[in-house]
Amino acid sequence: QTHLVQSGGGSVQAGESLTLRCVASGYTDNEFCLAWFRQYPGNERERVANIDHYGRSTYVENVEGRFTISLDNAASIWYLQMNSLKPEDTAMYYCAADWSGPPCKADTKWFNYWGQGTQVTVTQ
Repeated sequence: QTHLVQSGGGSVQAGESLTLRCVASGYTDNEFCLAWFRQYPGNERERVANIDHYGRSTYVENVEGRFTISLDNAASIWYLQMNSLKPEDTAMYYCAADWSGPPCKADTKWFNYWGQGTQVTVTQ
């Protein structure tokens, strides 16, 4: 079992930045896809960004150029740096881990381990 604990988030004004962090403990693997999802009220979770053990990153179109996913400490910690935040970014954000390795998938069903979620609210 993998336990993911995330931190960060909060309320900011449009144009400001936030950094989310996810820390994994327990089971990990050298081949992975580590991801951030977000969920708007009444909607399913959508993949925002992911990174695999090759360092390849993928972003949903509306965050490209603003968000950056990165990892430290042999994939035990990963981050989502969110710059130029917009009100449309307001959502519950979740980190997730898929230890089956790449290719990374966008569907939540591939991710068995999830952080507890953190709210990001961007006001105008």
